[in-house]
Formats: sequence, C-alpha cells, structure tokens
Amino acid sequence: MGADALFKNHRLLLYYKGDISALTLFAQHSNGSICFPSPLPLLSSALEPEECTETKVNLHPSALVNAINTLFQLDNDLLQAEPGFSEQIDTPAGIIIVHMARFKLFDPPHKLLESRACKLKTLPELRGRPPAEMELLRRAYVQVMES
Repeated sequence: MGADALFKNHRLLLYYKGDISALTLFAQHSNGSICFPSPLPLLSSALEPEECTETKVNLHPSALVNAINTLFQLDNDLLQAEPGFSEQIDTPAGIIIVHMARFKLFDPPHKLLESRACKLKTLPELRGRPPAEMELLRRAYVQVMES
C-alpha cells in the first residue's frame, strides 16, 4: 500500500518527550499543521468518544511510522508508534484516524526536523491552530503525561 493510500484516512502526530526533564515538543510542518504528512481538511472536528464509530479494518500505526520514515528520509529507529492513542476526526470526506509517534532520542531532533522543513514546538507555541488540531494536541498531551 502506497503512502497516499495509507494516509488517505490516517495521520500521525510526531512528538518528543525528554526522559529526564519531561519536556514535551510536537512537530509542526512548514505548512503549519501538526498532522503528518498533510493537514486535516478544512471544517474538521474531533469526535468525542461517544461519537466514534467502530472501524472494521484497523491499520497498525507502525505502518504509518514506516511510511513517514520513507517520506521524510528518517532512520527506521527514530520514531516509535505510541500505543493507545487513536483519535477520530470528522472531516467533509469522512473519518480520519490520528495516531501518534514518539522520537526515541535523548535530545530533541531540532536540526533534523529543520532540514525537513519542520520544527519542534511546545504546546503554548502551537496556540492558534485550527480547533480540531488544538483538541488533538490537548488529548495527545494528556496521553503523554499519563504514560
């Protein structure tokens, strides 16, 4: 399955969390979105748990991580799929499921991401994103802090 097909109904949030300091940073693409490899469509909104639909075919997040590694030319051991994070976003074209992957590095990969037209930012620096992205960030932050 090609990357276009994989990411038609799926996206990834990429984040870094320091093991010692608990510094949490989220990757932001040069287009401003926190969803990879492409932004959510306009008019997207996060579904509440009671609104979520059961999906018959689930794609394992590691397949998305592998596709991101290929698209962004990243080493295969930099990102690890985050278990337990799967958020449904309602879009005009249907449901998109957003998963999360963590950079498994001691230090934040600022230069690596900058070389791929991306940046790592703190939650306050990401204020002003569309409502669906802000809700995703809130849910992701809760997941990161509870794990």
